[in-house]
Amino acid sequence: MSRTCAICGKKPVAGRTIARRGLAKKKGGVGKKITGITKRKFLPNIQTARVVINGSTRRIKVCASCIKAGKIKKA
Repeated sequence: MSRTCAICGKKPVAGRTIARRGLAKKKGGVGKKITGITKRKFLPNIQTARVVINGSTRRIKVCASCIKAGKIKKA
């Protein structure tokens, strides 16, 4: 729950990185070859923000896209 946006529910997403070697065909090579695939996580840009909720000031974790869009009312 720590890396989840309190407004939109954005959370880490699983993905993978692909390691390639070789020279591209359009640059005169024989083509790129895949040498390895490893798992990784795409983490959201979570910030701690002070927000007014029901008249009281609270700290919640919000993603940067929600802050930019103005979905929170800052304290």
